[in-house]
Amino acid sequence: MFIDKQSPIPMYHQIMENLKKQIEDGTLAPDTLIPSEREYAERFGISRMTVRQALSNLVNEGYLYRQKGKGTFVSRKKFEQPLQGLTSFTEDMRQRGLKASSQLIDFTKTVCPDHLLPVLQLANDDAIYELKRIRLANDEPMAIETSYIPEAFAGDLTRERLTGSIYEYIETQTGLTIAHAKQELEANVASNEEAHMLSISTGDPVLSIARTTYFQNDIPFEYVLSVYRGDRYKLIHTMER
Repeated sequence: MFIDKQSPIPMYHQIMENLKKQIEDGTLAPDTLIPSEREYAERFGISRMTVRQALSNLVNEGYLYRQKGKGTFVSRKKFEQPLQGLTSFTEDMRQRGLKASSQLIDFTKTVCPDHLLPVLQLANDDAIYELKRIRLANDEPMAIETSYIPEAFAGDLTRERLTGSIYEYIETQTGLTIAHAKQELEANVASNEEAHMLSISTGDPVLSIARTTYFQNDIPFEYVLSVYRGDRYKLIHTMER
């Protein structure tokens, strides 16, 4: 790393760009402990405040993360999740060349709860499957999904059939095509239970997503609540004027 003190570019910005380059080209691998503020300050003959500003900005941008009492580390690259397309978690990971898997937490068949009757367009005594899973990519927990699927569309759904893509199973089961979804997103913090399941710390940022998915005939077949790790996901949306 080289810092040009005569450059009109602020020194903190030079540090940021140098570290970004090392992270993006793989010179600094994920989870690598980087030198301390003091070490950088002594190496380049600059103030610790300048170094602190650079590192804090990189933490805010997601390039670095801090662990209390341990230091500052290189973040793992976040998955970019486009908001334009509709894919299942399994399909999404497959497209990224990653192995998708699930850890089933709960699987029950029950009467649809009252608050989901209008969402899924069901009657009072209609049955649904409720399944809660931890979704993993290359064996790393990425999200918690709680899905509600009407029995009418899922048929004789079993635990064994939950190992693959639910969307592929539903389309095969019904002969219908999954067409679109409506979803709501909000930033949140991990509860104790969510943190334990996702291997993060309580209070860490997460993305909470509520989605209703429809067939081509606009009939809803799924309502799902997802909690994604904020340190591993960022949402991408392309807009046109």
